[in-house]
Amino acid sequence: MEYDDKQLQHAVSAALDWAPDVSSAHIGVTTKDGVVTLSGHVERFGEKVAAERAAGRVKGVRGIAQEIEVRYLSKDKTDDEGIAGKALQVLAWDTMLPTNKITVKVEHGWVTLSGELEWQYQRSIAEKDVRRLNGVTGISNQIHLAQHAQSSDVKHKVEDALKRDAMLEATGIQVSAENHKVVLSGHVRSWHEREVAERAAWAAPGVTDVVDHIAIY
Repeated sequence: MEYDDKQLQHAVSAALDWAPDVSSAHIGVTTKDGVVTLSGHVERFGEKVAAERAAGRVKGVRGIAQEIEVRYLSKDKTDDEGIAGKALQVLAWDTMLPTNKITVKVEHGWVTLSGELEWQYQRSIAEKDVRRLNGVTGISNQIHLAQHAQSSDVKHKVEDALKRDAMLEATGIQVSAENHKVVLSGHVRSWHEREVAERAAWAAPGVTDVVDHIAIY
């Protein structure tokens, strides 16, 4: 079933109400030509991310404009120094991450992660660890990935990963790779499939950058 904009608005609002990690009381939803705009405010940065993901899973969503603000109560908000200290602590505790490979900078609640890791899943884990912290208003993940595989191998590995993914019809996606940078083009049926394709590309060994030009039809 395809939704018109009014139906899509109701569907996205229902998805936000249903999501267990989202308090939708202060989130507004508007739609135009399949593009969903999320506005309002939430109390945690992780909730903002969860709201975007819940909206992206709704059939018919062709794009998302994220305008939700993170608003902490003054008495609950952790200052920048406290956020940086907690971030370094949770990263050090995570056994999936190497020790002392990630640098943390915090300015007005916005966390910047830098350094170098071996795998994209580690890069994602580091961001997820920090996302949960009190006081965080946003994250810039600038962690670089080490290069290992040849570009030709990267292309084949990405194509194989797309074919294996049960949530994805990969026949409409084209893959090119140069210097460990992967470019995805073609078309998929939903915003969610586009995200699935991008995650599958990142999961391939040797990928250090993904450019997503996939269209939604």
